[in-house]
Amino acid sequence: MGRVTARRRVIRVRDGAVNTRPDTLVTEEPLEIRLNGRPLAITMRTPGDDFDLAAGFLVSEGVLGRADELANIVYCAGATADGGNTYNVVDVRLAPGVPVPDITLERNVYTTSSCGLCGKASLDAVRTTARWPVTDGPAPLRLTPELLYALPDRLRESQHVFDRTGGLHAAALFSSDGELLDVREDVGRHNAVDKLVGAALRQGRLPLAGSVLMVSGRASFELAQKAVMAGIPVLAAVSAPSSLAVDLAAETGMTLIGFLRGSSMNIYAGEQRVAL
Repeated sequence: MGRVTARRRVIRVRDGAVNTRPDTLVTEEPLEIRLNGRPLAITMRTPGDDFDLAAGFLVSEGVLGRADELANIVYCAGATADGGNTYNVVDVRLAPGVPVPDITLERNVYTTSSCGLCGKASLDAVRTTARWPVTDGPAPLRLTPELLYALPDRLRESQHVFDRTGGLHAAALFSSDGELLDVREDVGRHNAVDKLVGAALRQGRLPLAGSVLMVSGRASFELAQKAVMAGIPVLAAVSAPSSLAVDLAAETGMTLIGFLRGSSMNIYAGEQRVAL
């Protein structure tokens, strides 16, 4: 697993028995994202798929939308005082002619592994920066409850690092017939989604019309925003959505499903896509 996991000593107490043993933990390290050489954001993430993470973050920020707008992404050599490479700093270079957003101290973003950008004013920001409407694709999207009920287990089966650590969020893309298209794990749920979206951008697959985004945990406004910016029509979560996530889904036409567990779910918006 390389830098994805780390070993630490733990004192284990079970039914009164005490022993010392090594434990496998998920790695959490900062990633600084630079845009054309200038610092833009820092996020705490699980190392791996860093280029996809950076590209997906820029999709959610409205900077990127097509593969040809991205020139390249590189790790920054000399990231430490002695000239070493920590592999914790990436520089994203935009293609010639792609507008570079104004990067100021106020614009710089710091996100943690638990929460990102929030706020009522962001609803308008999503509306004005989203490149594509949330659409079903070439045919109307109709998902059966049975198909949706199967998604959490399929996501869980794909969480290979979670099996070793128990400490990772996951996000997966499914086709309209339930086929698993891609999956990513990360200590931050928003990072897992950025990695999915960034991979799709780099492969020229945006917008992700006709797909379903399934996430572990809750459906925050930030995850709904990232889904809308990628053109994803359905967001499903195993836990609760926030009120702002529901508002965004209703305003953009996205289907939002929460508490998707076993044979039950709550549909908060876009119920026309679920064949009840």
